[in-house]
Amino acid sequence: MNFDDYCQQKAAPPGSGTYYALRQANAARQPLLAALFALRRELEETAKETSDPTVGRTKLAWWQKELAGLAAAGNGAGSGADNTAQAHPVTQALAHHLDDVKATYPALQALLAGYAMDFDQARYLDFPNLRHYMDAVGGTFATLVARVSARDASAAAQWAAPLGNALMLAQFVPEIGNDARHGRVYIPIDELQRYNVTAADLINRRYSDEFTELMKFQTARAREAIAAALDGIPAAERRGQRTLRSLAALSLALLEEVERERFQVLHQQIVLTPIRKLWIAWRAARRA
Repeated sequence: MNFDDYCQQKAAPPGSGTYYALRQANAARQPLLAALFALRRELEETAKETSDPTVGRTKLAWWQKELAGLAAAGNGAGSGADNTAQAHPVTQALAHHLDDVKATYPALQALLAGYAMDFDQARYLDFPNLRHYMDAVGGTFATLVARVSARDASAAAQWAAPLGNALMLAQFVPEIGNDARHGRVYIPIDELQRYNVTAADLINRRYSDEFTELMKFQTARAREAIAAALDGIPAAERRGQRTLRSLAALSLALLEEVERERFQVLHQQIVLTPIRKLWIAWRAARRA
């Protein structure tokens, strides 16, 4: 398996939402996008599926060295440089496809630092506190994705970061049960208290009218954030951001499905069917 095949399988296996969202991008940009999504998946698995914080930090430290080596090598698309200095298929792919590795390195560092926060904090006092995590993970990643196809890459963060944060808010809703079982609660403590829901309720899968009201609030906020972020994409950039717009449409559809299932997300994972994902991504990508 070469590095492109590895990234595709890691980030976007057939039937996944990412698979259909990536297919909406320009074919020439898909390998780089797959590499970025694969990197996010690697870091996310390290942060969220490693129970021992010491082991997790060690794994992230390895990734830090790998990304630093990538930047030091200065490889870039079309440079003709040897990318075998990178040990991992994901960094090999980034070395091969990125036009300017060194310019991208600070954002890659920020993304890694964001996932490192999962080993330092499993609860968030309020929304501004949570926002720091969202900025580092969601905002940074969406900016990396947006820059791949942006007409003005230098300005991409202004409109891509809010969309990345909004997509994270949407992700928290269907994943709340799974996250809680891994010891992490991304709903701020003051919001749990406002609706009289405890972290123990989430971990022990206790449904209640209060939980339903809490989830209605979380869902409405995510929807509003996605709508506002989509409106904020400049007209000149919309066509090139088919992947991000497809992800937004898929997130909105999943929120609708969760709502239809009465927010029964503590004991099960609610998903969209592959054919529905295909239709949603295709339709969203073709909207002006």
